Amino acid sequence: MYWIAFGDIHESTALLGSIPDLAEADGVIITGDITNRGGESAVRDVLDAVAAINPRILAQPGNMDTDEVQAYLKAQGMDMHLRVRELAPGLGLMGVGLSTPTPFGTPGEVSEGRLGRWLEETVSQAKGYYQLICAIHEPPFETEVDVLGNGQHVGSPSVRSFIEKTQPAVVLTGHIHEATGVAMIGKTPVINPGMLAGGGYVRIDFDGNMVTAELKSV
Repeated sequence: MYWIAFGDIHESTALLGSIPDLAEADGVIITGDITNRGGESAVRDVLDAVAAINPRILAQPGNMDTDEVQAYLKAQGMDMHLRVRELAPGLGLMGVGLSTPTPFGTPGEVSEGRLGRWLEETVSQAKGYYQLICAIHEPPFETEVDVLGNGQHVGSPSVRSFIEKTQPAVVLTGHIHEATGVAMIGKTPVINPGMLAGGGYVRIDFDGNMVTAELKSV
């Protein structure tokens, strides 16, 4: 089994058709920033473009997504924000979207404290799974995947602490477009594929026992 994951779409879907094996994947995981402060029509247009290739979608809002986006995801049965969804027997997908405050006053921002509480509360739903994939829109602090072009690290200490403590099989992140790459926190790979418009995505494979994930680009 395998899944294709990406985020930071920002309403730009032109490269979807270039992702190899997207149509045959067991599902599509969207980690946040589906729109640019858009509402229902904007998120619907993006998800319709994805569903035209593969309708098996799980998604969550990022900081650039409004409450209308999350409401639409819930209505469509696609929402994974603050939930653990089963991908396969023994394999769960945990989602925590939005971000901590940015300089841009985006619609989906929460405090560092709330983000930390969300992580702890949501992982409690994963006790029945022996393998866990986490989709966390905000990256962990002081890693290769949270650094701006000027060298400043802007990720979340709470996300880093959570990963250090729980050691998921893989963490999918985004938010910081220029920080495309893979970081290791303990045994956990943390993967930021960057903006979809830049061609980045993640392929996640599961053989019934082990999870592997690879950063790829079209």
